[in-house]
Amino acid sequence: MQDENSIRHKDIKGWGIDADPLDLPAYPMKIRSENDNRKGLFWERPLQQAAQVEILVSNERPTITSVFGTPNPPSGLSGKIRRYAFKFSESSYGHWLSLLLADRVNVIEGIVDDIKQGSFPNLFAELGGRAELKHNPARLAKKVAIGLAITAGIVLLCKRNSRDRSS
Repeated sequence: MQDENSIRHKDIKGWGIDADPLDLPAYPMKIRSENDNRKGLFWERPLQQAAQVEILVSNERPTITSVFGTPNPPSGLSGKIRRYAFKFSESSYGHWLSLLLADRVNVIEGIVDDIKQGSFPNLFAELGGRAELKHNPARLAKKVAIGLAITAGIVLLCKRNSRDRSS
């Protein structure tokens, strides 16, 4: 029985292609020696990038990574939420759900910044409204109806509160 299975595997093209550690098909240009496999891959750690802005660091790592992105340092309410998220382990919901919330808040902050700078964003086009109108108009109509209902509810609540204050 074992001989039949080994014959089958041997006949399969590509079977066991990674069995020889000296033959790495993903790196055909690299000439590896047996010594490489004992010590692992050799690489020099990149020089530590200087932190010019606040870098949020996982509480599971002792230091920051050698290289990191700096174009969007944490700021505003979304930055506070991100700082809060990094108090939790990366394996907890508190970390990732907080980061998701921070991303959504950051979108709203971006829209507010655009309006402050004098350019009102075309939310319909940026949220894929044209494509949805073309390919799924029923869903678009549902979204518009829900948006109008929420807006009408907010307006009614605001009017009710202003009447209560005046009387």
